[in-house]
Amino acid sequence: QVQLVESGGGLVQAGDSLRLSCAASGHSFSRSAKGWFRQAPGKEREFVASISWNGGITDYADSVKGRFTISRDNAENTVSLLMNSLKPEDTAVYSCAARTSGWYGKFGSRSVHEYDYWGQGTQVTVSS
Repeated sequence: QVQLVESGGGLVQAGDSLRLSCAASGHSFSRSAKGWFRQAPGKEREFVASISWNGGITDYADSVKGRFTISRDNAENTVSLLMNSLKPEDTAVYSCAARTSGWYGKFGSRSVHEYDYWGQGTQVTVSS
């Protein structure tokens, strides 16, 4: 059974920082890309960031580039998202996702349809 569990969400003020973590189990963690997505009320789930299987390639949505940093620790089966300079518009449920291991799954994607495993999500609320 593949499980992804996010943690680290909470209520913060604009300008604050927050680190989200995702712990994986029952999964070939080191062999597939990981991604972070978010969904705000009334909006579709959107891409935030992705990281390749070995951490060598990262990708960020324009809205978070320069503020957010995705990283992974394959030894501990975790992927993190450091969020700096948070804005109210960052308020959303943040979910981590994993692709199926394999050649194509080694690299990240901006599409929610190309990830096979999802965590339950963690709420991030940024006040003005």
